[in-house]
Amino acid sequence: MTTQTLDSTTQQRVDKWLSGPYDAATKESIQHLIDSGNTTELTDSFYRDLEFGTGGLRGVLGVGSNRMNRYTVGAATQGLSNYINAAFPGVDISVAIAHDSRRMSPEFARLVADIFSANNIKVYLFSSLRPTPELSFAIRQLGCQSGIVVTASHNPPEYNGYKVYWNDGGQVVSPHDKAIIEEVNKITSVDDIKFEGVPERIHLIDEEIDAPYVERLKSNAVNPDVIKRQADLNIVYTPIHGTGITLVPRTLEALGFTNVHIVEEQATPDGDFPTVKSPNPEEKAAMQLALDLANAINADLIMATDPDADRVGAGARNHHGEFELLNGNQMASLIIYYLLNAWRDTGRLTGKEFVAKTIVTTDLIDAMCKRYGVTCYNTLTGFKYIAEVIRELEGKEQFIAGGEESYGYLIGDFVRDKDAIASCAMIAELTAYAKDQGKSLFDTLMEMYIENGFYYESLVSLTKKGKAGAEEIQQMMADFRANPPKSIAGSPVVRIDDYKALERTDATKGEKTTIKSGSMGIESSNVLQFFTEDGTKVSARPSGTEPKIKFYVSVKEPLASKEAFDDTYAQLKAKAQRAIADLGVV
Repeated sequence: MTTQTLDSTTQQRVDKWLSGPYDAATKESIQHLIDSGNTTELTDSFYRDLEFGTGGLRGVLGVGSNRMNRYTVGAATQGLSNYINAAFPGVDISVAIAHDSRRMSPEFARLVADIFSANNIKVYLFSSLRPTPELSFAIRQLGCQSGIVVTASHNPPEYNGYKVYWNDGGQVVSPHDKAIIEEVNKITSVDDIKFEGVPERIHLIDEEIDAPYVERLKSNAVNPDVIKRQADLNIVYTPIHGTGITLVPRTLEALGFTNVHIVEEQATPDGDFPTVKSPNPEEKAAMQLALDLANAINADLIMATDPDADRVGAGARNHHGEFELLNGNQMASLIIYYLLNAWRDTGRLTGKEFVAKTIVTTDLIDAMCKRYGVTCYNTLTGFKYIAEVIRELEGKEQFIAGGEESYGYLIGDFVRDKDAIASCAMIAELTAYAKDQGKSLFDTLMEMYIENGFYYESLVSLTKKGKAGAEEIQQMMADFRANPPKSIAGSPVVRIDDYKALERTDATKGEKTTIKSGSMGIESSNVLQFFTEDGTKVSARPSGTEPKIKFYVSVKEPLASKEAFDDTYAQLKAKAQRAIADLGVV
């Protein structure tokens, strides 16, 4: 078997790895792919170089330029080292490094530490796995210029990843992200990578960051007296084999919650995630063991964090007495609703406060902020853009909270990334607050809808793997641009926002205006949004970190009463289904 079916660029990359200064095991693995005739896998492994998406590098573990391995991670780290050294001349540069429970995460973290140290950069390396948001906190706490967390978030076990952070504690954004890629692309040979570490420049950290982080998390509490009265709130928590086990139970205990039950089958960190198909709290299957335990012990609240503990899923008993898992739009809205009320009741709203969310996250948050006189900033998808807004407004406006529909939330600004540890603490507090008033978390959800309108969101996520899948996703977006829908769910499309062209079209008049580039959290991005006359919104967005294209649908109606919840919910769900059918993508 030969590799004649490969295109010339892919073939050149394969030849380079086979003949270059790569280790013997890597070359043997490549030769095995060739000998076995697995041209598809060979193509997917070499047809491109890994690129930064919304979260940095992310890919399948394995050999090749499009895989996560010693050489791709090494090249990224060497390029980043070169960029940092150039960006901070004359500075005693330091970086912080953390990792999750995934396959190869500890090894990659140590590799990254070695390369940084070989480039005359001081390294603070967590001695064992830690949540991603704690890495963001550590950068600010230690005064680092940059940071790395080795993780692939909630992806399946065969993935790993590499997130890069800047000195504000947020993930890198433009112009740094593109400039770093330019430096990485200059690493054309393995010989350019300084693999030999300098041990005296590597410092292990743990409790000296853990303790102040937990103290700051405690400061987020707005009703500590309620927690005292509801200390026995019956909570079920699972880290789904990830990093959350290191700090979620500790933080809940520090706040005063005394009745937390851990899902023991998922308590041990394990990169194989043996109890789930995918360690994603957005999926009910990943939370099934927590649901089983919650029903067995009559719990008040379920919480589950993803492997790197930046996202959290939650569930509570609904008005029928059954456990219902709340989606990311619902939980983001609940957190912000609770905080807006608390800030108003304590006289903390001065007109200079703000909330931040992504453009595909529910507009219910915008509506609530408007009622409370709080600015709501909308950004592109990716929490790094929310961090950018916080950085730009630091010292001018006060950040309350932020969130995105994909189960990521942030309370307070001492972390600059979504924080499932802080979110678990706040979700437990707002559940305790509801119980203190004789209500459930679900009662609060319905009251929020009655006050502000019932917003229902639906997500369709289509997976398209490999080179062929990437081309199919691009074609789908091209087709939508060439032939946008005229109506959705029976309502005419009145506006189209194209964030790739940074162009807004008034579909009723045919007039086009520019979406301001360079404004906080906004740059050219492959996203399309369609708005209808009756308030329905549909967003189409290829993922920057996964082989997927996602369609976000939002519909809304007034909610007259709690008794009308089920009927209104059914109407909205049917309308969202009609909207998806009109798109013709499933």
